[in-house]
Amino acid sequence: MKIAILGAGNLGLSIAKGLLVSNAYNTLYLTKRKTEAIQQYSEYENVVVTKSNREAVQNSDILILAVQPKQIETVLEEIKNDLHERHVIISTITGVSVSRIEDLVGDHIIIRAMPNTAIAVKKSMTCLCSNEKGRKQLQVAEAIFNKMGTSMVIPENKMQAATVICASGIAFWMRLIRATTQSAVQLGFDAKEAQQLSMQTCLGAASLLIESGKHPEEEIDKVTTPMGCTIEGLNEMEHHGLSSSLIRGMQASFKKINNISN
Repeated sequence: MKIAILGAGNLGLSIAKGLLVSNAYNTLYLTKRKTEAIQQYSEYENVVVTKSNREAVQNSDILILAVQPKQIETVLEEIKNDLHERHVIISTITGVSVSRIEDLVGDHIIIRAMPNTAIAVKKSMTCLCSNEKGRKQLQVAEAIFNKMGTSMVIPENKMQAATVICASGIAFWMRLIRATTQSAVQLGFDAKEAQQLSMQTCLGAASLLIESGKHPEEEIDKVTTPMGCTIEGLNEMEHHGLSSSLIRGMQASFKKINNISN
């Protein structure tokens, strides 16, 4: 696949890293206004670093848009005359609808993708949707993103919620890992040991649910004995609003993203 990532910032580079470790491309173009920060990627075979979005588009079939929302009009205006009917446009831009992109470039294959930064280590949860013309090409996007994690096709009206759950969700889980790390330090472990304990336990919990297909409460029941330390800790957390705080935080993020989009 000939892939171009227009906008090699944090998310764009995470996608690039995922493509590199997955060997999921024939040629890969990375664009950025100031290429000095990403010049090292040109050392990889068949990777081109350039300031020119047009050059990248002209030499690629799959275009991954990873610029800031405020840049979308400028970038699409720049490249629209270079687009052909075989181009697959995959937008990762928060809050920019398929119809908005169609307004800017016309009738093309357009897919929205919402990965998260775990794509850099092939562990992203990526949600996908498309316009009518892009439905037959969704399998192309799925093939790309499944090499870098897991993908799910959803209706576009759920894309904002998916952004909160999956993209913002990375930060929420990082904060929980940080909190358990701090607690482990207080319980006597040094910082490095504490973080390893927290990270691996988090990974184990998610992996257990993925492999078993069970509800979290089923697994919780296995480690909560009557009058035991686990249920004591869980109840204390709930008394202080653990679940409520997470739910309220996600609702606040959802409200914010909808305000931004409107």
